[in-house]
Amino acid sequence: MFERRRRKRILAEPFPSMWDAIIDANVALAHHLAPATRQRLRELVQVFVAEKWWEGCGGLELTEEMQVTIAAQACLLVLGRTNDPSLFTDVESILVYPSTVVTAPPQLGTFEQRTTPIGHAQTVIGQAMLGGPVVLAWDAVLAGGRPDAYGNVVLHELAHKLDMETGRIDGTPRLPDRKARERWGRVCSAAYAHHRARTEAGWPTLVDAYGATNEAEFFAVATETYFTRPWELAYEHPAVWRVLDDFYRFPFAG
Repeated sequence: MFERRRRKRILAEPFPSMWDAIIDANVALAHHLAPATRQRLRELVQVFVAEKWWEGCGGLELTEEMQVTIAAQACLLVLGRTNDPSLFTDVESILVYPSTVVTAPPQLGTFEQRTTPIGHAQTVIGQAMLGGPVVLAWDAVLAGGRPDAYGNVVLHELAHKLDMETGRIDGTPRLPDRKARERWGRVCSAAYAHHRARTEAGWPTLVDAYGATNEAEFFAVATETYFTRPWELAYEHPAVWRVLDDFYRFPFAG
């Protein structure tokens, strides 16, 4: 009841016209939404911006453009899930850096996009921690919002957060019932094993090779592919497409 009242107060404020321009410029997937769906995205963005704790790091001065861009990309994940009132329950804070972050070797249990082998200094464009913050590099956020993007760091890290809502990090988000969980496990485990075998053999894959790291990373990169290359995923991996589409229900144009 408290949450509903708080959100009602947030949505009583008019949606800033400047925010629409930011979404148009930085979130290509929002361009072809039907008017009613675009309005739902606006409402989700208002709530997301207001409810989360935001911080600019590494000398970055946080702006409304950054908040709205990140919020709009994140809310694409829940836009079609109209029966789910939650809005990333495992996300309380978002830390935004200007560019790639160089970190010490990570602890086990941390999920991040790496560009160097484990054991060396890591270059990180995004990171999500169970019960902790989401870390994002602003330049990577902008790159992921372009029409020609094949990946999206916000979708990747927030998919991890959907996974984490169960209290575990295993590539299986919160699902409605046992039947749905069994179907998810059957389809995604087989797809992950196939993807890992192809990656280890050096064969090209539609889903990013980083998904071969573990099933949690497979879910995150498959989510990126679902949103950025949907018809290719539907053609090459129809079973994966169907379970992701039943979960996200994103209203793709065409």
